[in-house]
Amino acid sequence: MAKGTISQKIFSRASGSAGMVEPGEIVEAGVDYAMSHDGTSVLAIRAFQDMASEKVWDPERIVIPFDHIVPANNETAAELQKDVRAWAKEQNIAHFFDSGCGVCHQVFPEEGFALPGLLLVGADSHSCTYGAFGAFGTGVGATDMAEIYSRGRPWFKVPETIAVRLSGRLRPNVSAKDIALMVIGQLGADGATYKAVEYIGPAAEALSISGRMTLCNLGVEMGAKAAIVPPDEKTEQFLAGRARQPYQPVYSDPESYDQTIEYDISDLEPQVAVPFRVDNVRAVSELAGLPVDQVFIGTCTNGRLEDLEAAARILKGQQVKARTLVIPASREVLLEALQMGIIQILVEAGAMIGPPGCGPCLGAHMGVLAEGEVCVSTSNRNFPGRMGKGGLVYLASPATAAASALQGCLAVPEA
Repeated sequence: MAKGTISQKIFSRASGSAGMVEPGEIVEAGVDYAMSHDGTSVLAIRAFQDMASEKVWDPERIVIPFDHIVPANNETAAELQKDVRAWAKEQNIAHFFDSGCGVCHQVFPEEGFALPGLLLVGADSHSCTYGAFGAFGTGVGATDMAEIYSRGRPWFKVPETIAVRLSGRLRPNVSAKDIALMVIGQLGADGATYKAVEYIGPAAEALSISGRMTLCNLGVEMGAKAAIVPPDEKTEQFLAGRARQPYQPVYSDPESYDQTIEYDISDLEPQVAVPFRVDNVRAVSELAGLPVDQVFIGTCTNGRLEDLEAAARILKGQQVKARTLVIPASREVLLEALQMGIIQILVEAGAMIGPPGCGPCLGAHMGVLAEGEVCVSTSNRNFPGRMGKGGLVYLASPATAAASALQGCLAVPEA
């Protein structure tokens, strides 16, 4: 049998190729599931209608969660969401998740769509998150999604694969977010452009599913077309009772990697991405003491139960000195956090709890910054205007965010 990477094997199956497709080859491939949210669905639907398409290729293969502006913050958003709801009903879209269910990249795996060996496409750049389950997850533009709505078979260039081998053991209060920021800082914002990044090695295997999702979520911030962690027993355990269909994991043949990079994370300390680039990464200790106006814990990067637990451990019995907003990534996460007493700990510490969704991550509402304000955020982008015109966003882990909320300044979480 021909040798190949996870990406090659997925594209070989999805394209119906008789042999192994090669990096650089252009293929037309059948999408297993396609996702668009309230923000991108509007544009995708308009393009779909402009193409004079009447019916989607498969209403069972399209997933539409509302998450970017929930609840609607003005009449315009409400009208646009109303239009998407009507279209989804008209097209008999089987998997529609309305406001309150959570962030698309959290809901999609929770609902069993992110499965090993599948080709998954989302009208959102952080759809690379799904690679945490051994899938090829990638983002496309809204007009590309319209074509997928219509035919379900877009074209792709098969990417080369960079293997990132992680060894060592993380220190206390150092997490997958710190690993991801370190790698992005090392490779740069364009260091993996249109390549698949596959995280391998004992330290990658040791990460929880939540940690793997964080790692893969940030793949696009170094230009990657996809980021993948090979599936294992942890993957199977998460998917038990969730998987929407049978799945067949695939694995890379080591000799098929285009490049292998190795990192020992044993001595890694908490990291922070400084405005206005995600690859402008420094150790938190270098900037400790920087005054902070706001702390935001949440998003598709770090709004999972594990992340809220990390924050609660630091904030328990304490009071925050910077306004602190916590938004669980999904209703499932919120309910678990309520049952475990995590939400009570956070509220008693002075944090505000928002409804599951994206919140201020994209600068839409619920925590937008004023000119010159500094926010330590667990989100994934710190570009100019990302969370409000003139705001300064420092990207960090939940532990660093919680420690900073406690001190009122950028702070290293105590071990």
